[in-house]
Amino acid sequence: MRMQDLNWMDVERYLEQDSRVILITGATEQHAYLSLLTDILIPTKIADAVAKREKVLIAPPLNFGVSRYFLQYPGTISFSQQTFDHAVLEIVESLLHQGFRKFFVLNGHGGNNLPERLEDFTLNGIIQVKWYNWWRTDTALDFAESHGLEPAHANWSENFPFNRVAESPKGEKEHVNMAFFEMGHSARKYLGDGNFGGKYQIADELMFTLFDEIVDDVTKELRKMQDE
Repeated sequence: MRMQDLNWMDVERYLEQDSRVILITGATEQHAYLSLLTDILIPTKIADAVAKREKVLIAPPLNFGVSRYFLQYPGTISFSQQTFDHAVLEIVESLLHQGFRKFFVLNGHGGNNLPERLEDFTLNGIIQVKWYNWWRTDTALDFAESHGLEPAHANWSENFPFNRVAESPKGEKEHVNMAFFEMGHSARKYLGDGNFGGKYQIADELMFTLFDEIVDDVTKELRKMQDE
């Protein structure tokens, strides 16, 4: 249930019986042969699937995150950390003013973190915030381990049919030593196509299994928020 499909009166009626909302955060950045909006498309698909079960409201996604290390790749658009924090905070403050109290942040990008000010709101009992990095959950990590796979940026772990915009190379790529980030070297020089290493793609059937398991987990977490 996306806000784009509702009017303000629909949202007001929703708030009469539920104060939960899904906020989608991600990035517009290079993902090798995958869509530049991979970090938005994946959590949006997850949110849509969850909303069919829970009838929870989904706010419009914040399409930009903290991706300055990829600016040498055309198409990458980055916020500074400060701008990202302010944007998330002001989205939450807007919705808080209207009666939303339980915020499930479905994050798709590793460079994004929960703004400290939102942590303060949570500690003071004003709101509930659940920050959910879908690819770092036990569900995702257990899936990778059970299939002898290693997740990494732009490799198999993000290669779903719905965010695939070109054919990926066959086989796998040697994992890149990520220490280059700390040394200030060019990401494009070290990463080449942008993939961090590992298998480029696995069977779609396995990816849909992973997707379904993540949807189950998110649904469970949202139900917990409703009960609290």
